[in-house]
Amino acid sequence: MIREWVYIGMTSDIERRIVEHNSGKNKGTKPYAPFKLVYTEDHPDRISARKREKYLKTASGKRWLKYQIVD
Repeated sequence: MIREWVYIGMTSDIERRIVEHNSGKNKGTKPYAPFKLVYTEDHPDRISARKREKYLKTASGKRWLKYQIVD
């Protein structure tokens, strides 16, 4: 069975975070590795980044994100 799983998170170092996820250092994402980066956004501060992350984790945010990702 092929499962489509999208990880939504925030970090100040995207390259390091991808390496951590793909090497299995994060128990929560280990079963879904390997990851490929498909979409990023920059935010001026942690507060706005967290607000956007919370939105993207909602049903409407996931729908919006689905249409932004082009394979």
